[in-house]
Amino acid sequence: MPVPPALIEADWPAPPGVRAFCTTRRGGCGAPPFDSFNLGHHVGDPACAQNRRCLQALLPGGARLQWLQQVHGTAVVEVPSRVFTPEADASWTRTRGAACAVLTADCLPVLFCDRGGTRVAAAHAGWRGLAAGVLEATVSAIGVAPAELLAWLGPAIGPRAFEVGPEVRAAFCAGADDAEAACFEPSGRPGHYFADLYALARLRLARAGLTAVHGGGHCTFSDAEHFFSYRRDGNTGRMASIVTLAP
Repeated sequence: MPVPPALIEADWPAPPGVRAFCTTRRGGCGAPPFDSFNLGHHVGDPACAQNRRCLQALLPGGARLQWLQQVHGTAVVEVPSRVFTPEADASWTRTRGAACAVLTADCLPVLFCDRGGTRVAAAHAGWRGLAAGVLEATVSAIGVAPAELLAWLGPAIGPRAFEVGPEVRAAFCAGADDAEAACFEPSGRPGHYFADLYALARLRLARAGLTAVHGGGHCTFSDAEHFFSYRRDGNTGRMASIVTLAP
């Protein structure tokens, strides 16, 4: 029998009617290397469908969950969508009873809501999408004043584990001021750096006009007990970060 999943509830002052959380790898019924609450269909885990049914049962009021085909881009879709699995890396909704979700295993999930509790969104921000502007695109799509938004940074690879090459630093720092450069530290390997996804996201969100950004205290790479990590394990599962508007 599947074990009930362990969830991380978003620690942010969301208004009534908004629920936001991230799954962990704990719970469910998957076998190694997907043990055990994997929610990524694309990794070839036969237990994923059952895990997704378990997740659906946890959503308040039978909220309708909309999955995305994530491509490390900047496309944002409104959900519910007529497309079963739209190709996008972020979604937003103003529909009561709808849920936005993204899958990650080191990339940064960012959840949003407005202070009035009328709109929510979820974004998948790997370094490519983050550099290309997926967070700014999501803020724009939500369609309210950025100062009226709250954001929560879910579990991602931490700044002492995410070693990158010069091309990643260049994607953020070309033509930028020193703020982006401060998010990269030499790793000790020639031409390589430790990148801080959390700091980069906070910087991008602040420049987009957000003043309330929460979360950002986990490292998926270093916490194998709770999180899947693609960089650590390669063939592995995915966590889901979800935000809903109560029916």
